[in-house]
Amino acid sequence: MAAPAIATGYGGRLTVDLGALKRNWQALDKVSRGALTGAVVKADAYGTGIAQASRAFYEAGARFFFAATPDEGIAVRAALPEDSHIFILSGLYPGSAPLYVGERLMPCLASIPMLEEWLQACAASNQALPAALHFDTGINRLGFRLNETSIVKRLIDSIGYAPQMIMSHLACADTPAHEKNRTQLALFTSVMAQFPGIPASLSNSAGLMSNRDNHFQMVRPGIALYGGRAVAGRRNPMAPVVTLEAPVLMTKDVKTGETVGYGALQTMSRDSRLAIVAIGYADGFFRSLSSSNNHRGTHVAINGQPCPVVGRVSMDMIGVDVTDLPRPPAPGEMAEIIGKQITIDDHADIANTIGYEVLTSLKGRYSRNYMESAAPTA
Repeated sequence: MAAPAIATGYGGRLTVDLGALKRNWQALDKVSRGALTGAVVKADAYGTGIAQASRAFYEAGARFFFAATPDEGIAVRAALPEDSHIFILSGLYPGSAPLYVGERLMPCLASIPMLEEWLQACAASNQALPAALHFDTGINRLGFRLNETSIVKRLIDSIGYAPQMIMSHLACADTPAHEKNRTQLALFTSVMAQFPGIPASLSNSAGLMSNRDNHFQMVRPGIALYGGRAVAGRRNPMAPVVTLEAPVLMTKDVKTGETVGYGALQTMSRDSRLAIVAIGYADGFFRSLSSSNNHRGTHVAINGQPCPVVGRVSMDMIGVDVTDLPRPPAPGEMAEIIGKQITIDDHADIANTIGYEVLTSLKGRYSRNYMESAAPTA
């Protein structure tokens, strides 16, 4: 006897707008005119799906892609035509050069051991395998120290190797007035002078959007492609990409003085009606979005109206105050968690985090759907 079919489609819905992804890439490509515009697709393309997002960016015109790990790079390679160029931001893992060569992945080399292994692979294959040289200009993550520049140059000159690109990463680009940006730009310019004629890349989304001096020959946007806010304190011009909805399970009346949720952290100050919505921290809806007597939490939208979360977010569900709605939602109606009414950055601000974390946490029990919207008319 065949196993019974498993019911699907009763939980939340995550919808990714591939048309918005394309328009965001094209908008940034216009801003960076004169430089090549890549696409950062690490972390499953910020939670939107690495294969689908990479194909959308390719169709929009992108040919350079940035993944974090070789596994991600392999997924991008499998999704795209042969003329795609894929950089691996985490560099070269020990002993992995043959994999990179076989999959035509370009490591962002960040240490002397990485560089030595890659140059050995070049010698073994008798070809200048493409890679980037990553210099640390002040963020203190990956990257050659600046006092290693002469060693790097000596090693590559010893075999006549020319890297595909030199790069660094800005620490404070989301705050354009920060002095660190000017310091890093000056340091990176000094590194570039040691490698004349080699293309350079410094800008992430915020660097691209805030200062043309940061563009050089390649820009590497990430969060802005996915509709997130890149520059603090400025209006976000990017099209929203993700819509997340979750179903109402039931509604119930709660009396004045009753508490809601674990810990009894919120006491109702009036007779209220709550909708219990099927989403929780297991779905990437953070506990830090909870509400209490002393702290305003986030909100969702039901029937187009903002409704505050009440009490603590639990693993599978939240309580939402729908008292002021003209009619209570019926079981099965969808609450908008992210969309036209509530952005990823709205939730991030309440949770004291960033939109990146909101997006990359969307790994919950959703049905995942892809659509392609047309550009809005003027």
